[in-house]
Amino acid sequence: MKNHWPLLDRDHSLVAFNSRVLDWAVRADTPLLERLRYLCIVSSNLDEFFEVRMAPHLEAYVLQDHKGLYTAAGFEALSDTLHTLVAQQYALYNDSLMPAFERAGIRIVSHGERDNAQRAWVHQYFEREVRPLLVPVGLDPSHPFPQVANKSLNFIVRLAGKDAFGRSNEIAIVKVPRVLPRLIRLPEKVSSKGKADFVSLSSVIRAHLASLFPGRSVEQFSQFRVTRHSDLAVDEDDVQNLRTALREGLEHRQYGQAVRLEVSSGCSPDLAEFLLQQFHLPERSLYRVAGPVNLVRLTQLIDLAKRADLCFPAFKSAFPVQMERNRSIFEQLREHDIIAHQPFESFDGLLAFLREAVNDPDVLAIRQTIYRTGADSELMQLLREAVRRGKEVTVVVELKARFDEEANINWAEMLESIGAQVVYGVVGLKTHAKLMLVTRREGRHLRRYGHLSTGNYNPRTARLYTDISHLTADPHITRDIEHMFVHLAGQSELPKMSRLWVAPFHLHDKLVDKVDELAKAASRGKLTRIVVKMNSLTDERLIHSLMAAGTKGVQIDLIVRGACMLPAQVPGVSDNIRVRSIIGRFLEHSRVFYFRVEDNEELYLASADWMNRNMVRRVEVAWPVLDPVQRQRLVDECLVAYLHDGVDSWILQPDGTYRSSRGQVEQAASVQTALMYRYGQVEERPPILEPAAPPTE
Repeated sequence: MKNHWPLLDRDHSLVAFNSRVLDWAVRADTPLLERLRYLCIVSSNLDEFFEVRMAPHLEAYVLQDHKGLYTAAGFEALSDTLHTLVAQQYALYNDSLMPAFERAGIRIVSHGERDNAQRAWVHQYFEREVRPLLVPVGLDPSHPFPQVANKSLNFIVRLAGKDAFGRSNEIAIVKVPRVLPRLIRLPEKVSSKGKADFVSLSSVIRAHLASLFPGRSVEQFSQFRVTRHSDLAVDEDDVQNLRTALREGLEHRQYGQAVRLEVSSGCSPDLAEFLLQQFHLPERSLYRVAGPVNLVRLTQLIDLAKRADLCFPAFKSAFPVQMERNRSIFEQLREHDIIAHQPFESFDGLLAFLREAVNDPDVLAIRQTIYRTGADSELMQLLREAVRRGKEVTVVVELKARFDEEANINWAEMLESIGAQVVYGVVGLKTHAKLMLVTRREGRHLRRYGHLSTGNYNPRTARLYTDISHLTADPHITRDIEHMFVHLAGQSELPKMSRLWVAPFHLHDKLVDKVDELAKAASRGKLTRIVVKMNSLTDERLIHSLMAAGTKGVQIDLIVRGACMLPAQVPGVSDNIRVRSIIGRFLEHSRVFYFRVEDNEELYLASADWMNRNMVRRVEVAWPVLDPVQRQRLVDECLVAYLHDGVDSWILQPDGTYRSSRGQVEQAASVQTALMYRYGQVEERPPILEPAAPPTE
């Protein structure tokens, strides 16, 4: 029967997630600059979707071949959905956001709207800052179509007349360097009174295209941007140095297989067809946009506008409430575990723990995994200082963390150069577990202190993502963490674990067994409950186990932010399973798994989502929270509160669509807002000068 349960499509589910994010840009009660931010977030998400997920769909369509999950019909359906979403983005940008910005005193002034003084200033800016960096390329047999980098801004131009050699080669390409800002603020002397006026780089270049081709006239032109497949593929079994192979791969990432072409809405059919042929793309991969081809770069406006009244009220997270500031953290951990709920509680608590470990002469060794830490990280500088102070520092760096490869390679090389032990995990697997272990001499014994997290060791994302950070001196957990580091560094067999569930060894089986255990209990008439919070649910084995448990009577609530392939509340199939997605000011990122049979409760935190890749192709950990007080806090804050969110939640319907909970419940509350006020300091929002207009239908 399992094989006949209809599962939702994974990639359509991923795209649908972006529709929910876009709702924040539609809401008139979202501050205006934040509406723009959400619009840009959706564009960034779609860029990554095309870069990572579109190539196999496109290949199946071009070859008219069935490749596993990928079919020509599937590409067509996905393409239709994506075109619809992109059209919604630009309709929102043009019909709602831009008029609202103008009412608020912020304008992006097109060439046709500029007065003489503004045109003169823009001309001077172009001559001084832009023209020296542009090298137009006229196409002929000795000048073939140039290499165009992934997601870069370019112009295609059709010229009349003849070139300097009397030839009538018509097509030219203008590549725009990334170093140029995409928005330029006009000085006050040429701005409209009381307004902040900006010009886009694309409009500046567009206004001066003719001057780039003296002696010729511009007949047609369009801006364009190509998106390329960017998922690095390295055969780890066939390379002697993974770091070197990845660095070489990074050099070619900008020029991978083209998967999408964006052009201006007014691009002529023949120029569009010419570009499609150059990039070997079908018509369905062409996206005509009524505005800038890269909305992501409009995030610059948020900083350039300098309008705090048009942003969310400032939020300052609290220092972890379970951590005393003026007392040794090691001493506190000998008494009790410390849990921090980020970003409502700050990352500073973990930095304080590591800082104390670095400065403590009794600390002998520090071990840590690194997945995404960012290019500028105080945490990594602390590890560097630990090496300088003579401590044994072992770092497991995941070089294959997508789009963080270069930063991680740089950190690995820096740490190696000063004497740290750097290893790269297990061949064929990504090390996604977030672990830290500090070994300290205390009298005649060595004591271990551990840290586990649902999120990355990244101070920046710790302010934007909801995650759970767990510090502990529990000897069972810290011994398991030590076994993990020995396994990752030495490739030795992983011994039997006392507390941790580890992928790819037994995490998958443990989760399935736990769900099946509750199904058996429910069939015996016992009260059973599963509540799971995660980012994605796409593993078919776990989905089938959940659906089987639901048919046995287990009450199941799933809080899944992104892709979910489980069809909820389908009569006779998943009546007892409810799925909701929370889309708020912060990105929901924590993984919390709750299982209950009668009065027996178990709660696990994890680095892993319920995806096949996390279960079988990554090194992941899940660990129990055994202290009943700590466990209840997590139940209350991460599960119960989210199940009652009536503002930011979306409910999955039996047909696979999501319905917003807004307006469904009187006196509804946002769980993120409630937690911000509980833990942090939220400034009252200044009055917005003029509310954003609702989007046109």
